[in-house]
Amino acid sequence: MTQAALIRHYPTAWNGEQRLQGQTDIPLTDEARATLAGLCLPAPWNTARIVSSPLSRAYETAQILADGRPVTTDPRMVEISWGDWEGRTAKDLLADPLAGFRPTHEWDPDTKAPNGESTNEAWARARPALADLAADPAPVLIVAHKALMRLILGHACNWQGVPDIKRGRIYPLTLRPTGLPRDSMPPVRLEMRS
Repeated sequence: MTQAALIRHYPTAWNGEQRLQGQTDIPLTDEARATLAGLCLPAPWNTARIVSSPLSRAYETAQILADGRPVTTDPRMVEISWGDWEGRTAKDLLADPLAGFRPTHEWDPDTKAPNGESTNEAWARARPALADLAADPAPVLIVAHKALMRLILGHACNWQGVPDIKRGRIYPLTLRPTGLPRDSMPPVRLEMRS
């Protein structure tokens, strides 16, 4: 078993505009960078290996929090693809009857945006990545994205009490060699840099 934790990237301009980002590579805002510069990882995560989505918003978050330690990227940790809906807001999509969009709580695991990715498809790429991370017993911090984190944490708690994913928090769990996460624990806050 490998101790792992998930952390969400800090905000982009599209987050502020409530646009669906998915796999579109949008950088952090200057404000996000400044906020991150004042934060640090609490123990034991301040010595864990760090793996990040290669999308710049996650990678940059990881680099700032790594405080000079190496950050490895894994393309399987990218956000779920919103396909043709990326760059649009949920409000605009709901108002467009031709878009076919509906609130995500109404989706089943095979629902996806046009030219996008379903949660089943995202899990098919994420689970082998988690299994690879579990092959090394050293603790690992994974910097990723909200929908992908929700998918991983959902599997960790058998979809019972999936936490609301907030920034500035680390979501610990255990990785099994099969890639199945388990033992999701309460989140831990990032600390202020002294």
